[in-house]
Amino acid sequence: MPLRTSHYPFSAIVGCDAEPLDDLGLALVLASVSPEIGGVLVRGQKGTAKSTAVRALAPLLPPVEVYRGDRFSVDPADPAQESPDGPFPPGTAVERRPVRLVELPVGATEDRVLGSLHLEQALTHGRVAYEPGLLARGHRGLLYVDEVNLLHDHLVDLLLDAAATGRVTVERDGFSVEHAARFLLIGTMNPEEGELRPQLLDRFGLTVEVAAPSDPAARVEVVRRRMAYDADAAAFSERYDRAEKALAERIAAARETARRARLSDAALLKIAQVCAAFEVDGLRADIVTARTALAHAAWEGRTSVSLADIRRAALLALPHRRRRNPFDAPGLDEELLDRVLGDEEPPPDGPEPPGGSDGPTGSDDPASPADDGGDGGDGAPEDADGAPSRPPEAGAGEPDRSSVPPRGPENAREAEAPRDRGDAERDGAGPEPTAGTTVGAGAPYRPRTFTARGTGTGADGRRSRALGARGRRIGAAPPGGGSGGPLHLVETVRAAASRPHGGGRIGLLPGDLRVAVREGQESNLVLFCVDASGSMAARKRMGEVKTAILSLLLDAYRRRDKVGLVTFRGTAADLVLPPTRSVDTAAARLDALPAGGRTPLAEGLLEAARVLRRERLRDPRQRPLLVLVTDGRATGGRGAVDRSLQAADHVAGLGVATVVVDGESGPLRLGLAAALAARMGAEHLPVDEVSADALGNAVRERAA
Repeated sequence: MPLRTSHYPFSAIVGCDAEPLDDLGLALVLASVSPEIGGVLVRGQKGTAKSTAVRALAPLLPPVEVYRGDRFSVDPADPAQESPDGPFPPGTAVERRPVRLVELPVGATEDRVLGSLHLEQALTHGRVAYEPGLLARGHRGLLYVDEVNLLHDHLVDLLLDAAATGRVTVERDGFSVEHAARFLLIGTMNPEEGELRPQLLDRFGLTVEVAAPSDPAARVEVVRRRMAYDADAAAFSERYDRAEKALAERIAAARETARRARLSDAALLKIAQVCAAFEVDGLRADIVTARTALAHAAWEGRTSVSLADIRRAALLALPHRRRRNPFDAPGLDEELLDRVLGDEEPPPDGPEPPGGSDGPTGSDDPASPADDGGDGGDGAPEDADGAPSRPPEAGAGEPDRSSVPPRGPENAREAEAPRDRGDAERDGAGPEPTAGTTVGAGAPYRPRTFTARGTGTGADGRRSRALGARGRRIGAAPPGGGSGGPLHLVETVRAAASRPHGGGRIGLLPGDLRVAVREGQESNLVLFCVDASGSMAARKRMGEVKTAILSLLLDAYRRRDKVGLVTFRGTAADLVLPPTRSVDTAAARLDALPAGGRTPLAEGLLEAARVLRRERLRDPRQRPLLVLVTDGRATGGRGAVDRSLQAADHVAGLGVATVVVDGESGPLRLGLAAALAARMGAEHLPVDEVSADALGNAVRERAA
């Protein structure tokens, strides 16, 4: 019977249509062969067929057997799995159904993910019944999250719990339910929109980087196939039906082969040597690499693991685990990998093949670090389907456009030039580079924490106080007040009871409803306005400034903020980076920031004000934090000082929380930045006090 799918065929995607498969196709296939690998994270620009490939995978997987009417899809062949809909007596009808592809939307509620009270049963029959959530529906299937890097923290926590234990426990609304939740987690993301929370990143077994093809012939083929599919989807799918069926049969055969595949002690030692050489954290990398090597051997029809299997496994399993911070370039040094692997194949004789899902380590603990699931979502927006050409290897060691080179004094591009002013000599900052040259930043440090004033209602984050759906409960209020909290049953009943009801039963009216008001933390827009003029261009001073900004960017990443970058030098100000959640892109722009010329301070402040006003219109709930980095000098254009004071008054009128980081250093200081901060009602902070450790040392010195 031909395979039918409403989605674009997997084998029609350029890169997945020939042997060998490209990195994206291979990672998805290997995770399907051995779900214990732990899922796949697909990183790439928009329009690179990420979602298309994920949706095309589900029809290729072998169907699963379930009890008829079981909403939790337990395996009838596994007596250890118990369903809340059970128990099922012997003779209960068993049916086969296709593997589900379940989408977990970025904006899903906790009730939708975990499950909640079945309202129809409660209202019509007065019974407390449980309605399963997305995690229950995804059991033994694919759980897909498009734009997984934008997933709210509380949903990330739920995924982590389910991935670690393979089970979901729900205690709420008068019922207690526990059910299995093992799924193949698949996530897609665009790195330009922000990085992924480290705890969730590590739960993905494999990661691949995808990019649009640069070869015109490949781009033409992608467009030709996509247009043919749009013109007649049924006829197009039929053309690839034979290839789809062959691919499905090969996946099923590889699953059987994987049960007999052997991982010798020599191969396991080689994997450990590779992981140690790349200094990856923890042992999950070793486990995932071993399981991926076994799956790759099975995919190739072999039962013993070779060096080629280990190499492919390392390129898929290690790149995202060796990143220490979001500014590190992704990828793997293939020359180092080849040196560690060597040329000698591991001996074929090895231990007995692993049984079941125990994997090469022999662990059947459901909480084993790599036994973790995937990401979900079927109804996410289509990418520019067709198929992309992808980098030759997942971890080719080449930084993507949003990455930056390692930072440190040794990487600073030092260029000396004659001074046209005496600023640097007075500040003791050393010679000033030629206008337009760049100076690198040093190693980032832990900065002080800056917050927006008052209490907001923005998106979940870790910076400023906010009222929202998460946090500690501080009261109750009628719905519609922006709190977005769940129903507060006690306060609702109390509001209804406070009305006269003549001694009869209490009736609820719409005006009696109360929702919980919770106080937590929100993310903010952190806009950097950076003086890149000649007075800031002295090598030591600009290095300190860039290091401070880099440290604040890393802090913004950890607190899930949006960041933007405005610079001013010469005669104008530029919006170098519009507000984004990709702090590594901001770091890359900062690293390449040239310095020199006059100081158009007024233009910089006005450009920052324009960006803040525009972002306020886009999202009134997101509160901004302006970080102005300058020494306070204003030398650009006629009446530069007066215009800068007027611009400062204008920014102060916006009511935006502002921090002025004073770039002035040395024994002789003019104090212009401090005066500017006072006029703006902003916090003034010398650049050498941005570090939290420096602040603590100063406090301790004063207390001594």
